[in-house]
Amino acid sequence: MRRAYSRGLLAAAAASALFLSACGGNNSDSGSSSGGGTTGGTVTIGFMGAQTGPNAQLGINISNGVELALEQHNAKSGVTQVKLIKYDTQGDPTQATNQAKKALTDKVVGVVGPAFSGESKTAVPILDEAGIPNVSPSATAVSLAANGWKTWHRVLANDDVQGPGDADFMAKTLSAKNVAVIDDQSEYGKGLADAVRKQLATDGVKVAVNDSINPDASSYSSTVNKVKPANADAIFFGGYYSAAGKLIKQLRDGGVQGTFMSGDGSLDAQVISAAGGTAANGALLSCTCSSAVGSTDPTVQKFATDYKAKFNVDPATYSAEGFDATNVFLQAIDAGKTSLSDINDFVTKIDFKGVSKQIKFTDTGELSGNLLFITEVKDGKLSFLGDTATAKPTA
Repeated sequence: MRRAYSRGLLAAAAASALFLSACGGNNSDSGSSSGGGTTGGTVTIGFMGAQTGPNAQLGINISNGVELALEQHNAKSGVTQVKLIKYDTQGDPTQATNQAKKALTDKVVGVVGPAFSGESKTAVPILDEAGIPNVSPSATAVSLAANGWKTWHRVLANDDVQGPGDADFMAKTLSAKNVAVIDDQSEYGKGLADAVRKQLATDGVKVAVNDSINPDASSYSSTVNKVKPANADAIFFGGYYSAAGKLIKQLRDGGVQGTFMSGDGSLDAQVISAAGGTAANGALLSCTCSSAVGSTDPTVQKFATDYKAKFNVDPATYSAEGFDATNVFLQAIDAGKTSLSDINDFVTKIDFKGVSKQIKFTDTGELSGNLLFITEVKDGKLSFLGDTATAKPTA
């Protein structure tokens, strides 16, 4: 997806020119932004991720966190007012490409996102060539860090942490001997499932079924018919909540009783409704993201309280990461950084305690840290169990 080098320079120059125009104290927009103008002028950041489509809730969770961070920042006296443009990718890599091109002409000084791994693969090369810093709250594919991108970062650990961690949890905590591993053929889902398959072999666990589904299909009967006779102790699914819920329901309807486990793409309350409610009970969902709900940390408690007050729901998967990723950019802006390259340099060196975790990046844009957390569906609700070292499922 990379353009020719000369075109990349032109794009970077254009984006920088737009940025400088946006940042100027005499910018004609400085007095008309939401919250009112300040002596600091105005700048604009973007959020890039799903706001509509089958897995939109994950993107909405993030954009809510972004909006809360901006509201709290813009309420402060004398700060540069920061506007937000939402780029709805619908979770589609092709749409993400189109949205990334829009970002080049919208005066954005940074992008929170892209949200999903597949769309990151197509959109980040465009942002990177233009020099626009981007911080993903949720894209976990391992390969993203190997592209040599200079402006890309993420605030959670990758699937090399999540996949092996999931496999180890099934092998050691669940004492599984036979596991069925299924993926949705997406960049994220297959990558996560492959990491699980590899580690299960290392753990001496038999992969009784290897299969893939089309997430848009209404029936997964061929997969169910493979899993049932295998008598799998556990079933792992690499994919997103809309398909995960349907798969859970069809497995249970087909008489499959093994523990269902999936990753962060399935960690949303809608997986419960998609499964028909009670069928989802006992499902285990992992994430390198953390839950703000139930925390004893006063800062995290305040975030959760403020989030619920604004949106009338508790923070959900990636909400805290969206909040933290936004504050990465806000800290750079408050430090007076006035060019794309200066903002990116600031971002690469940042080190602060966020509401989700400590935010610090390696030289490839990865998060420095590798905790993995488990949530269980109990009585039709998501129940946070803690990290894999202490999590004890009840089902």
